[in-house]
Amino acid sequence: MIRPDTVRRKLLQWYSTHQRRLPWRTTSDPYAIWVSEVMLQQTQVATAIPYYLRFMDRFPTPAHLAAADIQEVLKLWEGLGYYSRARNLHRAAGMVTVAFNGQVPDDPETFKSLPGVGDYIAAAVLSIAFGRVLAVVDGNVKRVLARLLEIDTPVNRSGSHKVFKVPAMDLICPKQPADFNQAMMELGALICRPKKPDCRSCPLAHLCRANRHRQTEAYPKRDASRKIPHRHVAIAVIRKKGKMLLVRRPMEGFLGGLWEFPSVPASAGQTDNRGFKDLIAGETGLEIAVDRRLTRIRHAYTHFTLTGDVYLCQHVSGSVHLKSAQAHQWLALGSLTRLPLHKANHKFLAALTEALAEAEDEVRGAASP
Repeated sequence: MIRPDTVRRKLLQWYSTHQRRLPWRTTSDPYAIWVSEVMLQQTQVATAIPYYLRFMDRFPTPAHLAAADIQEVLKLWEGLGYYSRARNLHRAAGMVTVAFNGQVPDDPETFKSLPGVGDYIAAAVLSIAFGRVLAVVDGNVKRVLARLLEIDTPVNRSGSHKVFKVPAMDLICPKQPADFNQAMMELGALICRPKKPDCRSCPLAHLCRANRHRQTEAYPKRDASRKIPHRHVAIAVIRKKGKMLLVRRPMEGFLGGLWEFPSVPASAGQTDNRGFKDLIAGETGLEIAVDRRLTRIRHAYTHFTLTGDVYLCQHVSGSVHLKSAQAHQWLALGSLTRLPLHKANHKFLAALTEALAEAEDEVRGAASP
């Protein structure tokens, strides 16, 4: 029988000595804590820190964030991924500013009525900022609990959150919910790792059932993952009078609000025939000429992998009439940094810069006597 008071005492003692110094742990501002927790979803701490510092410097209050253009918000979020987090945070900041006079609500149900705020965000922010006795259940906490109690429910199964929330609430320290929640997440991140957990350094090792039965590597249980689908696209860098066409994706949906070079679904080899130009014409309204293939990129998203063939193209005729995208701009290479581009497009910017520089050198060489 595992005694909750023993778990609390051991874990809090360990946390007081071993907790990492992180920028969001130096503040009691609910908004700052909220921003950090949103960024830390699906993101490593080391990756999130510089984004957090830049974001809080530019948007120190919900009112500052609410007043900002979403394109600026997405630009600051660029590279962090899962952009719906930024869009939801921006919308929620507007609601907090208008409905709650700029104050983050401390009531769980009210807070969860805001865009992007679910059980995890609510528990993390309200326990840390307001001392609410709400147990955080994220991937780290599930892993700790699965090993500590030998819970056989697969952590990636739909509905597992409810299963793990019960023991999490049983164990949480009612007098120190903020420290306890952070200690559980810290233990999972630093000690009770997915692979090769450092059981010798774990403050709960003598209580852990999986450790006692030498079954640590068998937990947490996971359902077999489905095969991730693959997509192949052709990307057109369409040039016209020294500028290139960029289009903005619809605000809602995958990569919503981000800018990119026009792309179309393609099968291998399709881009070498008339089909590519017809598809681009359908998406942009432009007739193009294909100069050459610039490069091939590969990128992995959560739910699919991507191969993209990038082609240097020239505008031949027509004006822009967009089918899927919502806006467009013709920009010189040096102006691309003004727009929030998704990571797949970033992967060929170096090759594009080099190709355009070579083209300029050829033009200058041809013009020389």
